[in-house]
Amino acid sequence: MPELQATSEEQHVYELCVLIPYPLSQKEEQEVMKNVESIVEDAGGRQVAKDVWGRRGLAYKIGGATEGNFIVYHYELDPSAINEIDESLRIAKHVLRHLIVKPPKGYQIVAYSKKYEEWLKESEQEEETRKKDKEEDLRKKMIEKQKRQTTKKPAPVKQPKEAEKKPASGEMITEEIDKLIADDELEL
Repeated sequence: MPELQATSEEQHVYELCVLIPYPLSQKEEQEVMKNVESIVEDAGGRQVAKDVWGRRGLAYKIGGATEGNFIVYHYELDPSAINEIDESLRIAKHVLRHLIVKPPKGYQIVAYSKKYEEWLKESEQEEETRKKDKEEDLRKKMIEKQKRQTTKKPAPVKQPKEAEKKPASGEMITEEIDKLIADDELEL
């Protein structure tokens, strides 16, 4: 965007930031913004730019609100009108806080709301890339583990002892059953 410059000697460009509470209906929000704009325009201001940042969390409660909508305006104003605007915004309904500053020479207007949206998209893309990379690394590790398991030598098979090799005869089975039946501790 171009550099800010006033159109006349008596006029200067000012930045006005307004904080309104978040839980307002869209209609109320629009009314508050129109009210703020009319206050400045009634004082002789001409709007240069408007940047609606939207809902943001607050560091501490202001007027019971923990979140608020931020709107940043750039107006061309006569410096003598600043006090009048300040007084009017202090008593304006649903204006939690406001700030009027004169940007330094060479200041360029940047639409931070658009930059923020771009940053969010980039963050999402980076997160997706990280997830894909993590999944790919996990898949590679699983493949390597499977390869190691298939190349390992099979565990040696234990050879049964001589006694285990012979099948049990009918007499041995009968003797074992008699021992169990003769046991005094057996409760049926």
